[in-house]
Order: sequence, then structure tokens, then C-alpha cells
Amino acid sequence: MKKNIAIIMGGYSNEFPISIKSGSVVTKHLSNDRFITYPIVVTKESWYYNDENQVAHEIDKNDFSLKLQNERIHFDCVFNAIHGSPGEDGLLQAYFSLMQIPQTSCAYYQAALTFNKRDFLSTIKPYGINCATSYFLNYGDTVNEHEIIDKVGLPCFVKANKAGSSFGISKVYKSEQLKAAINKAFDEDDEIIIESFLDGTEISVGVITYQGKVKVLPITEIVSDNDFFDYEAKYQGKSQEITPARITDIQWQNAEKTAKKVYEVLKMEGYTRSEFIFIGDEPFMLEMNTTPGLTEESILPQQAQAAGISLSELFESAIDEALKNFNA
Repeated sequence: MKKNIAIIMGGYSNEFPISIKSGSVVTKHLSNDRFITYPIVVTKESWYYNDENQVAHEIDKNDFSLKLQNERIHFDCVFNAIHGSPGEDGLLQAYFSLMQIPQTSCAYYQAALTFNKRDFLSTIKPYGINCATSYFLNYGDTVNEHEIIDKVGLPCFVKANKAGSSFGISKVYKSEQLKAAINKAFDEDDEIIIESFLDGTEISVGVITYQGKVKVLPITEIVSDNDFFDYEAKYQGKSQEITPARITDIQWQNAEKTAKKVYEVLKMEGYTRSEFIFIGDEPFMLEMNTTPGLTEESILPQQAQAAGISLSELFESAIDEALKNFNA
């Protein structure tokens, strides 16, 4: 029998339009022979499915079901394509766990941990993972600019702690730029992280569970036309994403080993895409994304195709793994 698959997209963050594109691509590439797909848009006001006549049907949040033509649709699995809250920060993972519905991304604790850059980096450092020197601020804290610069140096990066797609990020070269960068980051989040600048090759490493095994995908080198890999570089063509990356064999081995180690240490499931910068041959970890972009142009699908994995195989494997783990 065909399985009913809800493909959730949208969300509550600035990444809404990117997520809609990701969800649409997943819907397009899932097999009609195996699945009946239901694209579900999630907003703060409503969770709904648009039928073929573009009539919106509300999801019943009591059990995440859908009523269509006097038929109650229950879902065998949820494909999570929401970037940012509530699909990448653990909220929906916890909800689906309570509803006892399989879903394709990691569990709620892992999602919440990795979405919080400060907590994530603090957790992986004891495992020998290299990270930039960092300084943390909460909204309302006293800002001691001299103390910050003494710790992280210049230039440095000021980032929102819980925001994706490089929203709220600034590269600061001079002390007089720091205050404005901090205010910009606080526009996105009430917690920020200020990190030392790492001068080296930036890479992105996809790690997934595929056909029952943890698999590191071919590594992508990021070459930004802008000063760093910001929103324009990511989504408006202001970067080169080169797969496979032009790095040495030892750099490749070190990056693969590190990315896989973090995936396994944290007991991850589903897709991850981790960002690193090399200092010499050593990769320094910046962050991990647990619902990365899934359009044809996105980095993880590019890596999968370089590994000989089609988008249909990539997406269907995620569903198969979710169903298998749920029934284990």
C-alpha cells in the first residue's frame, strides 16, 4: 500500500521562502508509486494543506490529521523541510514524538542542541573538535567592547545564536563597528555569539544516514564573492560552491573524520550539513544544520548527486530510515 507522507514546509523564521522551495522539490521527487504526498504549510497562524483547487484545509493539531472529502487522513511519516523554528529547533520533533508519528530529521534534543550554536559548540569541544574562540552575550547584558576584542581579536564575526541562513551576521574589522554589529544580531535573536576570524578555506560537509549506514557525502568548497558566506552569497548567486572541494587528501580525510565523529557522538539521524574552516590541515567547526536546504541548487543535494545519489533516492531513503527507526 502507498504511504501517506506529510511534507512540512514554511515555518516561523525568515527562512520561510527557502523552506517552501525545499518542500516543493521534495514533493516533486518523491515516487508516486510508493507515496501519496501532502505538502503542509506551517505558519504561526495556521497549519494547512492546499488541495488541487488551492482550497486550504486545516491540520487537526490534536493528532496531526487532515480531513478531506469526509475522509480522515493520517500520516505514516512526516518529511521535515522546515529551516529554522519550529522545524529545526526541536519543537516539531518533540510534537511528532508525542503524536507517535515518524519524521525524517533528528530527534528533538539533537535539533534543539544544534540550533543553539553556543550550546552546540560547548558540547562538542570536549570531544576534541576544534572551534573558533568565542564570546557570548544575552540581550540586556553589559557590553564590554574591550573585553570582547581582547578575547576574540579583530576581525571577528558577530552572529545571532539561533538563526539560520546567515541572518544577523556581521564581520567586524574595527572596534567602532562592534556596537552596530551587536545591535544587528540582537534584531534576530536575544542571544548572540561573537567569534574570532578564521582565515582559511571554508567547506561544507554533508553527513546522512543512507540505506542504514552513516555516509559522508563529497565535500563542497565555499568561495564567496562577498566578504564572507552571507545571505546574498548563499541564495543570490554571490558564491561558488565547488564539489568536490579543492583540498588536499589529508584535509579531506580530517574533515570527513571530524564530521562523522560529531554526527555519531551526538547520535544524529537524518541529514546534517556542517560548516568548517581549515587552519592548516585542521578543520575548525562553525555549525551544524539539521534541516539543510533541499532545492536542486542547495549544497546537500549537490553533494548527493556527486555521490551518485539521485534526489528521489536521497529523499526516499530519509523516509525509509524514519520508518525503520520508528518500528525498531
